[in-house]
Order: sequence, then C-alpha cells, then structure tokens
Amino acid sequence: MDEFELINRYFVRVGKAHGVVTGIGDDGAVLLPDPGRELICVIDTLVEGVHFPSDIHAADLGYRAVAVNLSDIAAMGGRPRWMTLALTLAKSDEVWVADFAKGLHEAAVEHDMSLVGGDLTRGDNTVVTVQITGDVDQGNAIHRSGARVGDTIFVTGTIGDAAAGLERLSAGKPDDYLCSRFLRPAARVSFGQMLVGVASAAIDISDGLLGDLQKLLDASGVGAELDLDSLPLSDALRSAFDAEAQRRFALCGGDDYELCFTAAGDVLPLAGDPRVTAIGRIVAADSIVCRAGGEIVEYADSGYRHFQ
Repeated sequence: MDEFELINRYFVRVGKAHGVVTGIGDDGAVLLPDPGRELICVIDTLVEGVHFPSDIHAADLGYRAVAVNLSDIAAMGGRPRWMTLALTLAKSDEVWVADFAKGLHEAAVEHDMSLVGGDLTRGDNTVVTVQITGDVDQGNAIHRSGARVGDTIFVTGTIGDAAAGLERLSAGKPDDYLCSRFLRPAARVSFGQMLVGVASAAIDISDGLLGDLQKLLDASGVGAELDLDSLPLSDALRSAFDAEAQRRFALCGGDDYELCFTAAGDVLPLAGDPRVTAIGRIVAADSIVCRAGGEIVEYADSGYRHFQ
C-alpha cells in the first residue's frame, strides 16, 4: 500500500465530529471553535530509540503518542478537541500501521477527540508527531507562572512508575503494572479541568519531578521545599526496587504524565480521582530544597534535555 491507501484505510473515520467542518482529505482541516473558548495548542514528537524502544508494540506507541499530548492539555485545564498526526516509517508494514492506528484511535475516543489531518512519510526510523488542539473557557487556562509563596505543592497519582517500567523493559524483565505506566500513561484530563479556579499553577511530569517543578518555579519566580518522605510511590515500585532507586525514579525518572500543581491551603476543595498528595510548599527562594526525616538532602536534577 502507498501512503494514501494507508491513510484512507486506517486513519480516516466516517462521520463528522463536533466542530469539524472539513477533516482528513483536503489541504487542511477547517475547524469551528465554540464561542467564548480559547484554544490550547500542544505538540510532541516521539523518536524511535530516544523516546521509546524499537520493539514497543505499535498499538502502545499509538496510544502513548496521544496520551503525552493530552497530558499537556490537562495541565492547562483544557478540553481536548482535535489532533493531527505526522508519522514517519522506515517501511510500509500494513499490520504495524493497523495496530498503531488502533492504539491512536483508542486514546482519542477516550476523550471524544477527532483526528483531522496529518502526513505519512518514509524515513530512516519511526518518528511520531502528534499535535492536539484543545480549548478552555476564556481566561481560565492554568499556567506555570501563577504559584505564590505559601501555596502547597501537590502531585496526582504515584510517581516514578513509568521510568521504573522502562528500565524493566530495557532489562528484559517486564513488570505488568510498571511497564503499563510507561506504555499507556493515563492523562489526567478530567482532573485538570477540575483544577480550573483551584490551582494557581500546574505542569505535567514528563521529564522528571525535580526538572519539571523547577520549570514551574522559574516561571513563577519562586522556590520550593519538598518533603521526600511524602512522595507517593506505588506498591509495585516499592516491591521491585530498593529505597534509593525508588527515590531516583520518583524525582528524576519522568514519563509518568501525572500533574504537579500548586494551590492555596493543604486540602483541596475537590473530591474524586485520582489520588492527590501534598509533597511540599512554595517558598521565597530560587531553587528546590529537599528534606527527608526533617534533614536537608542534597538532590539535584534538571530533567531530561535533548542535546545535553
């Protein structure tokens, strides 16, 4: 099959989604935003051998490529609407493309989102770029720059699982739970929308808690004190690795796509999924101080960075 046959067979869906005037099949998508809503545009590229192992199942890669973008929408309190896909493959493998498309559409359907365009090309290895457009009520987007001294720092779910899962995959010792947290991260879209008007600032944890929290602090012009004893760790992580590795994964691992956010007070006026844990406080400083057992622990990590 050539590129156009693959697109028509595996990526085109019959019927029009809300807000889609023209979808796949033209020079561009024509979209109709809802009145009074601002658009949020995010994009992420996943490169074989850099962001995912070469032997990852195609359906998991398709799902993951969408989820990592949904997490950015979630961090800003937005609602995902439409996505585009740029897919580069070394060869035309119809079975692989069918599985990839299945995972991609599965993630999109979970959030009532439509694929409205993209590109399929041949290259040296697999590269997946997904761009998502979401929306939010005018003036309600959550930014990284709103944290204030005295705010509590929260995280959703458990952290460190995905990095631990990737290590298990790389070692040929897969763990069902930890590996699933890497392969199919759960974007906290619904919860992110609940944080509108509650969170003062937010960011998703993609490059590691310390590195991503520092980005939020830099944008807000503040510092933080973290209680390492409060870090939420899963039973699977605790049982598979020693205490030092657990802390390393939680602070520096990345790929969890949980939300790290700040809010006034120690208790959120919210109920429901996912579990939320207070892990520290915003202070008048320019860095992160980590404490364990009441004592300062030297721990520094800037998160994953390309070309470093």
